[in-house]
Amino acid sequence: MSFAIRLFVGYFLIVGLAAWFILSFFSREVEPGVRQGAEDALVDSANLLAEIIAPQLAYGSLAQGDLLRAVSSAKVRPLAASIHGNLKDSVDLRLYITDAKGIVVFDSEFQDVGKDYSRWRDVYLALRGEYGARSTRDIADDENSSVMFVAAPILYSGQVIGVLSLGKPTRTVLRYANNARQRVRELGLILLLASGAIGLLFTVWLSHSVNQLRNYARKVADGEPAQLPTSGGRQLTELAWALENMREKLEGKQYVEQYVQSLTHEMKSPLTAIRASAELLPGAPEAVQLEFVDTILEQTQRLQLVIDRLLVLARVEQLQQPASASVLGTQAWVESVVASRASRAQGRSIAVRVLVQPQAEHAAVQGDPFLLQQALGNLLDNALDFSPTGSTVLIEIALEQSPAAGMRQIIRIRDEGAGVPDYALGHLFERFYSLPRPETGQKSTGLGLAFVREVMRIHQGEVSLANRTDGPGAQAQLVLPVVFVQQAKEGAVQAAENKS
Repeated sequence: MSFAIRLFVGYFLIVGLAAWFILSFFSREVEPGVRQGAEDALVDSANLLAEIIAPQLAYGSLAQGDLLRAVSSAKVRPLAASIHGNLKDSVDLRLYITDAKGIVVFDSEFQDVGKDYSRWRDVYLALRGEYGARSTRDIADDENSSVMFVAAPILYSGQVIGVLSLGKPTRTVLRYANNARQRVRELGLILLLASGAIGLLFTVWLSHSVNQLRNYARKVADGEPAQLPTSGGRQLTELAWALENMREKLEGKQYVEQYVQSLTHEMKSPLTAIRASAELLPGAPEAVQLEFVDTILEQTQRLQLVIDRLLVLARVEQLQQPASASVLGTQAWVESVVASRASRAQGRSIAVRVLVQPQAEHAAVQGDPFLLQQALGNLLDNALDFSPTGSTVLIEIALEQSPAAGMRQIIRIRDEGAGVPDYALGHLFERFYSLPRPETGQKSTGLGLAFVREVMRIHQGEVSLANRTDGPGAQAQLVLPVVFVQQAKEGAVQAAENKS
């Protein structure tokens, strides 16, 4: 079970249990609450009627009073009261009166006159001046036939001369309790669904934040560019920064270890050659001594070149974006690099042609001019090194639309050499990996392509090198974001105006 599902299930169980407890509690309390409200109304009514009846009962004129007529008229009185959607069409109150001995002298139902009610709880307690109430079923097996009775003592001259008991069938109040219970359940269900929706949204949000951290960790592990996620709240943001700090420290440690190992490996051959030449130099013939001196100078220069390029590469690898950025016209940038290698190309009768597609004539690149010049220069140097004498190196500038990245500019450098061996294709951008040059058989420092890859990284670009499919030779390709010269000029003007 995934983290998100476990979180949602746990949240929903807590909310569900709380909702069930509240709904169960309210459902149980609705009916007693309605009964208590009805009982309160019966107490007021019974005491009020007891005061009205007291003189008539004291003088024995109850039968000649208005009570009998009022009860008879109320039974047939038309009634159509809509109480919160419940229709009340009859008077449901039941009234009986007993004398001081508990004998019924008046019954609104005209069925219990003369009976002894002195042992009924309501009459029994009321005759003693206490609060009397009872609930009795008219039909023993039917709980809905229960009637609530509230009794009030009839007082005259300070003496209890009888009891007035007022009753109301519970079925008339239970419908309000049922309606209230149903409403509570409906609202509870709505509350549960709303809580579930909120829990789902919270779970999705938290899962999204956790997934961002997971994806960030995976990209870092795979060596891909990754943006630190900082939108998951304070704790998750702190966790993200902790992961970033750990990554930087681990990468710094690995970076140093890899560089030390690579540099040690690369320095072994030159140092061995220098040491051997130095050991054999004394006592050797003069001609041989000159060869040893040339070897020492050549290997020393190689060591110096490796160290210099390694320092430049190390500086670039630590950058996340260009230290300085300006806009260069792509065609001008390419032609300046070609011009800087013109004498070298002419020395081997290699023609370097620049082909610009019409839509790319106004394309420009934004970044560090020095690093971009060096990166393109390294690729052109490789093309010249592996091109046969009298061949042509073609540099093509084009624009391509990418569904994922939008408009991008492509710089392709094609040579007519022997191409790259299949075994070397996967290692070309590794530090210190180099192939022997066809003309001299010597290897380079193996840092040029690694440098190009890092320069492309900080410029949000890509570099690739593969064999051509349209003929002999290799093709290096740079992919960079594109800006246009006119847009760049307008942006610079706008920035200057905002600054002023």
